[in-house]
Parts: sequence; C-alpha cells; structure tokens
Amino acid sequence: MAAAASSSASPLLLPSGPRGASSRAWLPSGGGGGGRAFIRGGNSRAPCCCRAAAGGGSAAQCGGADDDNGGVVTRRGVVGAVVLGVSSSALCLQAALDAFAGGLPPEEKPKLCDAACEAELENLPMVTTESGLQYKDIKVGQGPSPPVGFQVAANCIAMVPNGQIFDSSLEKGQPYIFRVGAGQVIKGLDEGILSMKVGGLRRLYIPGQLAFPKGLTSAPGRPRVAPSSPVVFDVNLLFVPGLDDDE
Repeated sequence: MAAAASSSASPLLLPSGPRGASSRAWLPSGGGGGGRAFIRGGNSRAPCCCRAAAGGGSAAQCGGADDDNGGVVTRRGVVGAVVLGVSSSALCLQAALDAFAGGLPPEEKPKLCDAACEAELENLPMVTTESGLQYKDIKVGQGPSPPVGFQVAANCIAMVPNGQIFDSSLEKGQPYIFRVGAGQVIKGLDEGILSMKVGGLRRLYIPGQLAFPKGLTSAPGRPRVAPSSPVVFDVNLLFVPGLDDDE
C-alpha cells in the first residue's frame, strides 16, 4: 500500500523554502488562464467577431471597429475580418462555454470533515503552539506519533480560509506519503502532523509564515493562494510505514 501511494505525484510534496532540492513545481505555471483573458475584467470586451455573431454588426463593420480608425471601415479591417473568420468560431465557442460554466454550481468535492463535523468543530478546543500554528482535534488517534524523519501516510485536504479546496488526496484516490519534519511539505503541516497519533483527524489553521512563501497560482477549479497567506488543512494520519509494522 505504501509503495502504491508514494508513486503518485503529490502537489503537496514540495519543499517550502530554499533548502528544497526538488525541481518539481507545486502547480503548473500557466495557471489555466488559456485564451479566456478577453472576457475577464470590467473593461474587457469580447473579440469583434463574437460581437458580430451575437448581432452586434457585420464582420466587415467589426473589422473596421477593431482597427485604430475610430470605427471607419477600411480595407485592412475587411481583410482582417476574413482572416479572423476561421479561428473566431472556436474562440467564440470557448467564450460561450466559459460563460455557461461560470453559471454552474460548484462541484461537490469529497471531504474529511462533513457538515456534522463542521458543526462539532465549533465546540472543540483550539490549541495554539509557540510558532502560531493552531489546530483542533476532531478525533484523537490511538496509534503512535511519528518520529522526525519517518515517512507518514496521510489523507490531506488543503483549503483557503473560505473553505475552497486547492488540493486533496481524496480526489487523487490515495494518501500522500512523505517524511515528516524533513522539509518536504510546508512548515505548518510538518509541525501539525508530528504531534498527531495514527488514526487521528485534525484541522490545522496554518498562519502565513508557516504556509507557502511564494504562494500558488490558480487553475480551473482551484483557487489562488497568495504568498504567505493563511491556509487550512484537514489531516487524517493513516499509518507510519515501518513504525506500525514493528508493533
């Protein structure tokens, strides 16, 4: 089980500081923006070909409007409209799909803490450590605590403070395996797991200085994490390979 789990690339397994030697980026660099920038922002407008297709004018009129000639129809504008005609359909279709997707309700994602658990959290005591890390134990485990440098297998769900998930081992279908206390994950996660017991479920409230110094880019279905901003982790410590086997 451990070997299968560790073979999966985990976006959490990136050293958070200069000591990290890994060359893997936490997230893809593109951010998933693609060709949708033209419909973002209050001052943005769709390409003229899309406005024409929506009844905003002919392609020729549109070509002139997109020129820098104040809306005067020019030869260059007409030729540009023809050239753009081939690619405009795909671009307009993408714009329509993006607009449609924007109106859909968010997809329900698997969680470690359901609605009943969230209600129970309100009454659980908050523990604050010297580093500023805070946590609540939803369930205290009955197994051993992991020593520094040992591998651990844990299900982790990472969220921004408003509850939006930016990473989840449950969605990947297998737990994350990493060496705890070795700088393979952010400092707050390292510290939070070291005092857990196998079988435990804990919510970590990680302050910015113990989170992601460089932040994380956004992607479709995944929110942006600003540099050194607070994050929230739900962690279920499943087992400690080697240590569990000896007992």
